[in-house]
Amino acid sequence: MLQEITAPDYDVDFDVVYATDRNFTGTPVYQRAAFYLLPEAAALLRRAIAIAAPLGYRLKLLDGFRPSEAQWKLWNHTPDPEFIADPRRGSPHSMGAAVDLTLLDAASGVELDMGTPFDDLRPLSHHGVTDGISAEAQKNRVILMGIMTSAGFDFFRNEWWHYQLFNARARYPVLTDAAAGTRMM
Repeated sequence: MLQEITAPDYDVDFDVVYATDRNFTGTPVYQRAAFYLLPEAAALLRRAIAIAAPLGYRLKLLDGFRPSEAQWKLWNHTPDPEFIADPRRGSPHSMGAAVDLTLLDAASGVELDMGTPFDDLRPLSHHGVTDGISAEAQKNRVILMGIMTSAGFDFFRNEWWHYQLFNARARYPVLTDAAAGTRMM
């Protein structure tokens, strides 16, 4: 059901942050760093890669499929529905229908300034914020949104890094690690 996204099949960089302690919980959420998506989302990711490349950008993937057990860990740590999907409702991540990512300059490999780090759980992370975000970071967020929406993804207004399939909750089930067979937890 889910497809593993790996290099060199996908010309992207990886930093599965939830497999490290460099996430807002301060501890690893996943036991194994892996990146999975539904085939539909994987196809849109390929399209986004193709759109970004001639513009001089690469995508850096931060999170994809998130087993429901992991969603509960995030929710139990920070039960804030502005940023964390209530696991009882389900997250598009827990369906394999969402990707968290940022942009790199393809020539240098340097991550572009987005105004806040990934998983910065403040209103400064919302799309369209202008106060407190430099013009360069605003431009980079718009470029990322243009690439991802042109590829066919929907965006989440509260997180500049989050893109998902349209109507994921109506079309796909929430999956546990065992049901998905990902062995991430």
